[in-house]
Amino acid sequence: MIKLSVVIITRNEEKNIGRCLDSVKDIADDIVVIDSFSTDTTEEICKSKGARFFQHAFEGHIEQKNYAVTKTEYPTVLSLDADEALDEELKKNILATKANWQYDGYEMNRLTNYCGSWIRHCGWYPDTKLRLFDKRKGKWGGTNPHDKFEVEQGSTIGKLQGDILHYSYYTIEDHYKQIEYFTTINAKASFDKGKKAPVWKLWIAPIVKFIKDYFVRLGFLDGQAGWQICRLSAWATYVKYKKLRALYNQK
Repeated sequence: MIKLSVVIITRNEEKNIGRCLDSVKDIADDIVVIDSFSTDTTEEICKSKGARFFQHAFEGHIEQKNYAVTKTEYPTVLSLDADEALDEELKKNILATKANWQYDGYEMNRLTNYCGSWIRHCGWYPDTKLRLFDKRKGKWGGTNPHDKFEVEQGSTIGKLQGDILHYSYYTIEDHYKQIEYFTTINAKASFDKGKKAPVWKLWIAPIVKFIKDYFVRLGFLDGQAGWQICRLSAWATYVKYKKLRALYNQK
């Protein structure tokens, strides 16, 4: 059976990190937490649950996760965010995979809890993620804050049944705060890559986003939570392009 390192990045995650660590304790041979100088009890919780705890200045989600894998004891890695946890089916299948490792990486679905409701539409599910991998076969990439593990050409990918449980937002206010945070990061990353934000996109893209998520992706089936998600996702699209335009105006 292979050995498995679990890596988690944190900052002020005392509300979530205990649940995350508890969900991996039966499958992990090594647990690494990379913390960007939390001021709450995150460190104490991690150490009390046996994680190896390191602090590292946050330079971006991609950069932090690439740093995290350098601290693992084993090349086989499961990467989670602090607000995530494994359901029982996924834990069982990861254990089985440890005993019979066949691919360079494994994808799994992520199911999000939004203000107490599990969301199965809106484009939020199955939200497949590559989170279990041989770290020698790739690295974290994407565009901050939307990181993804990118495997080398020719790598093989399997799929595990079960869900990563994502406890995203506890209140609507949390969602607004995350929009403000993520759109700032995304606008800067897009600006650095030379992406443009013409006026028509500022107004049309949010409308298209809402129609796609609420009607095409059946967000209306998630009830009031689906309405809130689709409405705020459209708003986030507007804010992202507005901030990108502001960066070009400043330039």
